[in-house]
Amino acid sequence: MCCPRDSVMLTESEDPKSTGSEALWNNFRHPGTQLKCLRRAPVQRNCFLGLETKPEVLWEDWDEGREYTKSLTLKNVGLKLQKLQLRPPVTKFFSISISRNISVSPGTTLSIPVTFRPAQRCKYEDSIEFQSKDGTFQIILRAVIPYPALGVPDTVLLPLCAVYQSASATFLLKNLSKLHTYFYWECSEPFQVSPEEGVLKPNQEIQLMVLFQPQQALLYNQHAFCSFGEEGQKVDCCATVLLQGAAKYPCLQLKNPSSKAEKQHGGPVLNFGSVAVGQSLQKGFDICNPSHVTAFFSLTRLPGGVPLFGSEFFCDVSSGKVAPGGSLSAKVTFAPTVAGSVSVEYLTVECKGALNKTVLKLTGNCAGPKLSFSSSLIDFGCIKVGATASHSIEMVNSSFVQATYQWDIDCAGHSVFSIQPQCGTLNPKSRLTLTIFYRPTMPVSHHRSVPCFILHGEPMFLDLLGTCHSDLQKPAVLKPEHLGDIKEARSDIISVLLPNNSSQLDPQAFCLSTDEKSSRQTDNVSIVRSVTPKEDTDQPASAEEDSPGLSSPPTRLSVVPSELLFHQVRSSSMSTSSATSQGVAITNNSAVKLTLVWTNAADSPFSVSPSTSDLSPLKSTSFRVAYNPKELNAVHAAQLECLAFKDQSQSCENEDICENEEPICPPWCVIVRVIGHSLEHGKELMYPNCSLEPNNVVFTGLSVRSHQTLLLRNNGEQPFTFFRNLNDSLDPALAVTVSLVPRCGLLFPGDHQILTVITTPKEDHPQEGIKLHLQLNSGTHTKEITVFSILEKISMSLGGGGSLYFQDTYVGSATKQTHFIRNVCRIPLSFQWNIRESDQELISVQPKDGELRVNESAEQQWSFNPREEKTYILEPTLTFWPTQDPSYQKSVLTLKVVGRGAKCFIQALKDVLDMGDTLVGRSQSVYVPLVNNSTCSISFIVSVEQTLQDEELRQDHVPATNGSICPALQLDCEGGTVASQSAFMLRATFRPDRQAHYGWTINYQTLNLTGMPLSPPKPVCEVRGNGVFPTLQVTDVSSGGVMAWLSKTYVWKLLSVDSLNAQLVCMPSPVEHSYRSPRRHSMRTYPTILIKAMVDINFSAAPLNSEPSTFALVFYNPGSIPVEWTFLFPDDQQVDFKHWSQGEELCNNELEQMQVGELFSVSPLSGTLLSGQQNSVQLSYSHTVSGTHQLPIILKILHGREILLHFQGVTVAQERPHLYFLSTHHVFTPIMIGSLTPPIQTYNLYNGGDVPVHYEVDAGVLSKLQENNFNQPLLCCLNPVGVALPGKMAKLEFIFSPLEAKMYRMDVPIHVRHGETTVVNFDGCGFGTQTAVFPSSDTKPVRCVRRIPVPEQDAFLSEDNIFLGDIPVCSQSSRVFFLTNVSLKEILYKWCLTQVIRIHPKQGLLRPGESIFCVLTFTATDYPTIYHLDIICQVTQHSALTQYSEALHRWEQERVQQQNEFTITERDLAESQKVLTDKVPTAVIQTKGPSLGKYKTLPPICSRLARAQQRAESEAVKVSKRPTPPNPMLLHLEVSARSYHAQEYLRYFPNRFNNRFRCFHSIKHLRPQIWSDALLQEGRPSQILGPERHFLQHVITSLIKSILDDDAFTRSLLQLASKPLFYKPKVIFSPPSPLPQPLIGLDETNPELHVRADSLGTAAGSGTRLKMPPRAERIPMQEVPPCQIQKGRQGDNPEQSNTVGFRDLPINRTSRRYVLKHIAISYELFFIQMGLAMSLNVLHTAILLSMYARRDKVSNGSFPEVVTSKLV
Repeated sequence: MCCPRDSVMLTESEDPKSTGSEALWNNFRHPGTQLKCLRRAPVQRNCFLGLETKPEVLWEDWDEGREYTKSLTLKNVGLKLQKLQLRPPVTKFFSISISRNISVSPGTTLSIPVTFRPAQRCKYEDSIEFQSKDGTFQIILRAVIPYPALGVPDTVLLPLCAVYQSASATFLLKNLSKLHTYFYWECSEPFQVSPEEGVLKPNQEIQLMVLFQPQQALLYNQHAFCSFGEEGQKVDCCATVLLQGAAKYPCLQLKNPSSKAEKQHGGPVLNFGSVAVGQSLQKGFDICNPSHVTAFFSLTRLPGGVPLFGSEFFCDVSSGKVAPGGSLSAKVTFAPTVAGSVSVEYLTVECKGALNKTVLKLTGNCAGPKLSFSSSLIDFGCIKVGATASHSIEMVNSSFVQATYQWDIDCAGHSVFSIQPQCGTLNPKSRLTLTIFYRPTMPVSHHRSVPCFILHGEPMFLDLLGTCHSDLQKPAVLKPEHLGDIKEARSDIISVLLPNNSSQLDPQAFCLSTDEKSSRQTDNVSIVRSVTPKEDTDQPASAEEDSPGLSSPPTRLSVVPSELLFHQVRSSSMSTSSATSQGVAITNNSAVKLTLVWTNAADSPFSVSPSTSDLSPLKSTSFRVAYNPKELNAVHAAQLECLAFKDQSQSCENEDICENEEPICPPWCVIVRVIGHSLEHGKELMYPNCSLEPNNVVFTGLSVRSHQTLLLRNNGEQPFTFFRNLNDSLDPALAVTVSLVPRCGLLFPGDHQILTVITTPKEDHPQEGIKLHLQLNSGTHTKEITVFSILEKISMSLGGGGSLYFQDTYVGSATKQTHFIRNVCRIPLSFQWNIRESDQELISVQPKDGELRVNESAEQQWSFNPREEKTYILEPTLTFWPTQDPSYQKSVLTLKVVGRGAKCFIQALKDVLDMGDTLVGRSQSVYVPLVNNSTCSISFIVSVEQTLQDEELRQDHVPATNGSICPALQLDCEGGTVASQSAFMLRATFRPDRQAHYGWTINYQTLNLTGMPLSPPKPVCEVRGNGVFPTLQVTDVSSGGVMAWLSKTYVWKLLSVDSLNAQLVCMPSPVEHSYRSPRRHSMRTYPTILIKAMVDINFSAAPLNSEPSTFALVFYNPGSIPVEWTFLFPDDQQVDFKHWSQGEELCNNELEQMQVGELFSVSPLSGTLLSGQQNSVQLSYSHTVSGTHQLPIILKILHGREILLHFQGVTVAQERPHLYFLSTHHVFTPIMIGSLTPPIQTYNLYNGGDVPVHYEVDAGVLSKLQENNFNQPLLCCLNPVGVALPGKMAKLEFIFSPLEAKMYRMDVPIHVRHGETTVVNFDGCGFGTQTAVFPSSDTKPVRCVRRIPVPEQDAFLSEDNIFLGDIPVCSQSSRVFFLTNVSLKEILYKWCLTQVIRIHPKQGLLRPGESIFCVLTFTATDYPTIYHLDIICQVTQHSALTQYSEALHRWEQERVQQQNEFTITERDLAESQKVLTDKVPTAVIQTKGPSLGKYKTLPPICSRLARAQQRAESEAVKVSKRPTPPNPMLLHLEVSARSYHAQEYLRYFPNRFNNRFRCFHSIKHLRPQIWSDALLQEGRPSQILGPERHFLQHVITSLIKSILDDDAFTRSLLQLASKPLFYKPKVIFSPPSPLPQPLIGLDETNPELHVRADSLGTAAGSGTRLKMPPRAERIPMQEVPPCQIQKGRQGDNPEQSNTVGFRDLPINRTSRRYVLKHIAISYELFFIQMGLAMSLNVLHTAILLSMYARRDKVSNGSFPEVVTSKLV
């Protein structure tokens, strides 16, 4: 039962006369199954103008014509008196009885009675209004009428239900109104609500049930509608309940332990094995329910094949239910009754609603006893008359069934042979010793085949041989070999059981096969003999048959009758010696004369006379059998034995000849069974206490003689006799068709008799059976035996109604289908399939023949192989016959086989399948779905063709041994079969053996029935995959500690990041890839040669006891697989133990290496990076020990590269100059030969010590280099002498001007004062042609990986490297970036800018998570330069700076107070006063302490150094150190660019020139002033200040520089040189300025970062300018032909434009000086006049002056700007 949900929906109806009505009831809930009715929640009290009251007054239960009064309460909750004016209700239905002016004091309550008088049944609504000086509010008056309302749940959830089953749930329906409400439910299937309709009284609730009966496995969500209304009124209201239910198919499974039989049968099998006859065995199986619903089932037997008297299998469960996920145990009992039979039955588990049926096969065989003798023939040899011989044999029961046996021989003396014990039982697997006695009474040879009857088994025979001699008669000795002919002639065991008439068992009785006969005979140890006499003329004939129904063949010697009964009741007066006799007749059916000899017992009441007689051939003779009991009231029985011998008189005199002509023949034996009693009247035997098992005998099979055994046991204390009388049968003619052996006998108390019933099934036998009456004690009592003899007709059934349908099959391929055949008769059948020869290529079946036991079914596997695209209808036949009789008439059944041949193809869901990246050496699997959209199944094979997309790896791909390339993509199966309209999941495993891009093409071929391909390979899809190694990349670096001021480019080179990245991306060796950790190394040979990848990690140099040098490397995983990495110090590496076992001591280098390991640290030492993930690793070097330190550390990537990192660091001793060279090899940027203005390039020098370092570039080397290059300045150093401050970087500026297009190698020594000299190798390349990509400054490649902040980084730059590219001089470029606060605190930032860099805003404050938009403006100088600028942003936490300011303020106040005030107390006289200082004084270690007193406590035991340290700490407490400002965090922004002269830029980049903005307020090179300030101020008016000055300066400077770039205008100045001066200046010009000083890029905040030592700026480093090569004197200007002027100087690049500069003018030095003066005077007059109009001469003067400045290495724009700025 499922309870409804807590949420309940209220459904109400409303009077149509009312409008705007609100809901009167709130939702209510019911806990559990109890639905509680909740009244309308009380109206909340509101406060209006300080008065607390209800917002409305409601009347609900009322009738028209009556009066109802309610009180409206007003409570003053304020602090002042409230005076109100009341407006009464407007309608007449509501009224109040109170004055209209009321007042309510604070804390008091006023009640206003309101009366409601309804006139009719409808809804009423009115209001009362209260007014005061503070406002107005209203109270609503409302009356509502009652209407129907039901409470129902929103949803009813029903339990999970099985298909075709039912489930139910209940919910509550409540009447929430005060009306009698009628309801009616409507819902569709599979739901049903009960009861469907009814009437609810007011507030009544009832429980409804929802029945859920699904017919399909679906999710059901349906609404049930409840129509309701007032009883007797129109039903116009409706409520809705959502009914939710889910249905699933049930499923049952059978589980049992016989898995092997289950595989053979195709389903569950319960095999009982062999069970003894008459016993039972119980086994169980489980019925499991794996579904989520309860399954109801029933167990039924498969129809047909049930035995006549019921099944031998009994199941204790016939039906039931199994809970979801549960199981039910069932027991099956197997009780077989027929030995040697095999029972098969099928139990079907039928579950209603299930999609399948499970069949359980029950099988078992009935085992009977299996006896054998140690010898089947006993030869007593020859003994004398009257003697006794005995012999013992063993009877063995080899089965597990108890055996009941009985020897059919008279052991009371009527036979010369006797066996003891005569009857009994033999336990399973046991032995019994039998004793056989031979007591001859006449000198003849004896032979007897004694049958041993076995219950539920076949009878066995024991051959007994013996010869008796007397003194007078010595017959021939009978030997075992004389029985050979008889053994070969016998064909059945039963023919000799009875010697004469029909009582003897018929030869057809036991229907044993030849193998079974021979097996039963050969089981004996000794000689085996046959049982049936040889059918030849020399054997005696049999007696006549007792019944024609048995139809036994005639015998050689017969006796009639074979049973004699002496049942004569005697009177007391009769003598005991009175005998009665009966006659018997023996017939000789042979052709020889016989001698008959009877064996008489001495003490037996039975006797035969005469005892001997001769019998001629084909004659008969009579004998009298007399019964003469010796005592009264006795019962006797015997088997009278008569032996028949050949007449010895017929033998010839020559015994040898006779023996050769006719061998010795053993005698034949006939038996007459006799029973007699000497009972007196009144002493007849009572009803015997006996049992007969079984009393029903069933014979089913063919019309073949068969037999079964019964057991008659005497359970009483008195003997009884039995006899079968045919005359007592109702139908004697039918009764004679059944034989009983023996017919009569005597059973003493405790004895048993094994009876054998023999019959032949006939069609006319009645179904109710044949009744056999066994008379007990002379007919007084009877036992009835019912014999069911049914002639069985062979029959089989074909599954599928005799038809077999194949699905569409691909032409040339094969399809298999399962088909069942079943034996539905009660005899085993053999079968064979016959297929026409023309159809054998199309269909086949396995197995083709076989045997089916009773009620057994067999699974047949049919195969269909069409040859054409058409429909086939074939008819194979099934021939079957009885297994026990192959000659029986065969029956035939025809099976209709239907199939169709079709054509189809396979395709993949995706044409291209990408497997992504896979680690080399690992595997990745993917399923490739192959889809068959056709109507038939396809058998196919697949193959893979591999291609490598990497060109360099295709030739390296080594083929396999068979010549084909072994693909890296392996398929789990070579092929298969895909059904129609389905997919085959082909599993492919990718195992890359190298790092490459793989591609595979999967092809398929369809197969025929024999598995051979039917078509060439066809591509089905393409698979791609990448074999990758785990790799890392360093994407960012940062420095900290003492190295915080280093630029990122410098740190990048310092840590050899490019080399490290190059090693990381290389393919690992097989050894590196195989090992998870580094291979074993030896400390003595470290670094080992096993690691070929080595990278130097330099930590630069720093003074002793300075802050550690820390660097952060940001590792990035660019691949798609996780990367696990680790740093291994020498202690962490796997050291080879054999080196330590040599017993050698460590050398000094090894000891030093172990100490160095403490100076370097890496954090973290290991980690894992996922794809695309980044992580920073901090490297640290402590400067605690002076010297150069090296440490090998291994960077190991799991299954990847193994790189040896050579950590190097230098710690400089104090007061020692040390200049650290990052590399002694530097490569200049390639320069084009013939360039007029080669750029300035820099080389960095770092001072790693704590003192300034004075350096000097060897000028002699540069001078010699100039001399070796045609006296041209190949390499000029602009600042050869300088000072590098401690921990700062100094830049050497060079101008490299190549003359030829080749590589120059220049070794330049750099001297350090009081230090060593270092030779730096400079390489520079000159090129003669303009390449497609013009060489630019070398910089780090642009990263495509998003950077991440390193640990302890408060701010983050969106860009840390800005590359401006190639730009013209005096141009401006702008870039934008963001500065973000990534910390949780406010930060202050400030940029340290240079002359060429401006960033806006320069400083500011950022809150946590805030970003600022920064604009960088770069203004190029007027001389071409290669820029590598490092802009630093100082970031400080605002809170730390505030704390520093407060601490500094307190310290200064205390310092002023100590300077002006002091306090002396007696207590403080012994204590020293705290001193304020900027530094903490160092403690002085005293070697001697104060002497200790005699009785003072001893001081603690410590060293002098420890005591000195304690004193130093105590002194430090007394000293207050000046607070130190917080160390800012530094962010580095690198700006790179290369500037060109305007003409060169226009030549190299013509398309970019117009896109550049040239700012003529460019940054000047720092140089000495050309003119003094006095010169510029003399004779000039006052300077112009304000905006006019800036405007004028900008216009003039821009105009002059634009004209300077015009080549045509420059040539026009040639005529100005010959003109006389028109103005003489009043001042004398200073000598020409030397070469310009190099661009240093001073930091406005930290100008000491870069220091220039050479103020003169000489190129050679000696203070003088480099001497230029002498030039030939030029002829005067007017004499120079125009052609020579246009030609230009020799040696210029022909591609360059024919531009003429000032130094190219054909005038001498004096003329040039004259022109310079002319230009200067004109320029000065122009600025004096301050006019805006500019004459041509003034422009010419300015241009010539600029050209002169260019001649002396002065930029073309610097001089005009200086002059303009000064004059303006």
